[in-house]
Amino acid sequence: MKFNRLISGVALLSSLIFAGDSLRELATNNGLTPIPDNKKKLYKIIDPKGLLTPQKILLGKKLYFETRLSKASDISCASCHILDGGGDDNVPVAIGHKGAKNPHHLNSPTVYNAVFFDAQFWDGRSPDLEDQAKGPIQAPPEMAMTPKEAVKRINEIPQYVAEFKKAYNKDVKIDFDLITSTIGLYERTLVTPSPFDDYLNGDDKALNKAEKKGLRTFIRIGCTGCHTGIAIGGSMQPFDVGKDFKFAHLGDFKGGENGLVKVGTLRNITQTSPYFHNGSMDKLEDVVKEMAKIQLGKKITKSDIKDIVTFLKSLEGRKGDTSAPTLPPLKK
Repeated sequence: MKFNRLISGVALLSSLIFAGDSLRELATNNGLTPIPDNKKKLYKIIDPKGLLTPQKILLGKKLYFETRLSKASDISCASCHILDGGGDDNVPVAIGHKGAKNPHHLNSPTVYNAVFFDAQFWDGRSPDLEDQAKGPIQAPPEMAMTPKEAVKRINEIPQYVAEFKKAYNKDVKIDFDLITSTIGLYERTLVTPSPFDDYLNGDDKALNKAEKKGLRTFIRIGCTGCHTGIAIGGSMQPFDVGKDFKFAHLGDFKGGENGLVKVGTLRNITQTSPYFHNGSMDKLEDVVKEMAKIQLGKKITKSDIKDIVTFLKSLEGRKGDTSAPTLPPLKK
């Protein structure tokens, strides 16, 4: 009798283990990839050229929070990409210099996990974070700064000059490319591993039963047609901005030159409302329903929507130090 109970217990345990393996395999076979739980493996992805050092990261963080890189000295990268939240600003339209709104009614995307994106900006016009950092500083509706003035201001601050020399070398020339690339290097470190990653990395208990059910539903419905990879998004895909999308009229954005739009990451999605490139929807449940309709041509049930949203909550990640650094004074 005891032997039979032992056999039954082993069989039950085996079935649970294989069930976990089965769902992990289903997820990976559908293109879902975890953030590595090994720092060495992670850095091979976020820093393939081996450029990151503690000095560059700290300097990049200071520049990320530096308002003097904007024309009126009142806006920084951190103003629209708030690290204490989801890495965006939680407003429908990006707001910049003198309260200017984005002329195309574009929403600020998250900076978290952007290192895993195939391209940057909604139209994918920048290949990486270092290049992307040049755009907002120069854009008139954003920070409205000229490269020449940005370089002048940083070089006028002795502590920044000293920190650039320490981070790079004593003969380094502090130009616009170096300033923006240093910001980009810091942004490469803004990754947020979540319970979902813990699960895919082998921890069966990282997701509860409802979250695992939601993951299965997410895959079954077809969400992994666009939301894949480590970013669970970030690639360039067609987006139905025609008559089927109820908010297509909001703004004039139609994608990049080839009409493709960057797929938003689903990581920390519960913290980045409002949604879509034009910030047109507030509730995650409505977004899931709308995406199923316009991207997959499906009308999904309330139960499926609930399951998917439950899974999406498991993508809320662990953030590093989000506090603002002490910025150097103008003079010694």
